[in-house]
Amino acid sequence: MSSKDWIEKDFYAVLGVDKAASADDIKKAYRKVARESHPDHNPGDPKAEERFKAASEAYNVLSDTGRRREYDEMRSLFGSGAFRRSARGGGQPGGMPFDVSDMFGGAGGGDRRFGGAGFQDLFSSIFTGGQAGGQAAQRGPARGRDVETEVALDFGDAVRGVTLPLTLRAPGVCETCHGNGAKPGTQPRTCTVCHGAGVTTRDQGAFSFSEPCRNCQGVGTVVEEKCPECHGSGGVTKTRTMNVRFPAGVADGQRIRLAGRGEPGERGGPAGDLFVHVKVRPDELFGRTGDDLTLTVPVTFAEAVLGTDLRVPTLDGAVTLRVPPGTPSGRVLRARGKGVVRRDGQAGDLLVTLDVVVPARLSDEARAALEAFAEQSPPAAREHLDARVRRVS
Repeated sequence: MSSKDWIEKDFYAVLGVDKAASADDIKKAYRKVARESHPDHNPGDPKAEERFKAASEAYNVLSDTGRRREYDEMRSLFGSGAFRRSARGGGQPGGMPFDVSDMFGGAGGGDRRFGGAGFQDLFSSIFTGGQAGGQAAQRGPARGRDVETEVALDFGDAVRGVTLPLTLRAPGVCETCHGNGAKPGTQPRTCTVCHGAGVTTRDQGAFSFSEPCRNCQGVGTVVEEKCPECHGSGGVTKTRTMNVRFPAGVADGQRIRLAGRGEPGERGGPAGDLFVHVKVRPDELFGRTGDDLTLTVPVTFAEAVLGTDLRVPTLDGAVTLRVPPGTPSGRVLRARGKGVVRRDGQAGDLLVTLDVVVPARLSDEARAALEAFAEQSPPAAREHLDARVRRVS
């Protein structure tokens, strides 16, 4: 993406958010637009596909804090027409005369806000094609856009790790021309207008302004005989399947990046990345807190009072836990190493919460036994409550 793209494109408008939108608001807006305009939901609709691509491009910039700051500063500086011609041929921001050489020259310092580059690099990339001295930079085939998709995993697969086939309907490299856009047996020729640079330069007052070559659309080559399959673009929309490895312990909401597995670049350019959003289905027994698994086990009143050995399930077998006599409801027992395996090979624990069950109905024999037990058992320690009751009565 060129600096000129950043000046001309309003990424906030593409996602339908305000400039002051938070990162979460931007993510929500992007997902909404992506769902509504995804090619799978709008087959054969080129406008929807363009909206999907534009949303991905906007999110790629606005979701990155550093790139978003650079984008905002560049739009604020150049998008509002801040620089105008002065009487002496230089530029003047807001009507105040200044010497352009003050910004371009100096002892190599300069403003480092724009990705580590000073204003000299910034101006040269916009007005001279990216190289100092007014020489146009080699533009070349554009990088493909990033692609996002969502995968739902079973709870056990997310904890243990799993390899699954992932089927996507998205742009891919044309197999007929292998991505160069030319009819088989022919090759793209170097553009005679920009001589392969991909940009053309024209003088405008004190500056040289470079823009993508209109003859070759900034690629540097021209396809005279277009591929009959992709019509010269080098890519086609198709269904492709790939095996994706989800590591052990992947969490709900996690995003996995697969470099180079996104949309192919135009006419042989480098591919974008594939981002997979993980959704984990809840398990009927187990929950998860960080690297620990959680489980609630009901026990009887007698088991809690007298103590017992409990046989409880884990994701890979079963373990026996000792319930000490006099255990209260809500106590948590720990089975070490039976949780989620971390990247360092260590595992979290299984946390078992005991829930003492109070029966709703009793047989006559059970009631009699319980009443006999109540007569022999010590009273509950409620002296501090009784004292407060007597004071307020």
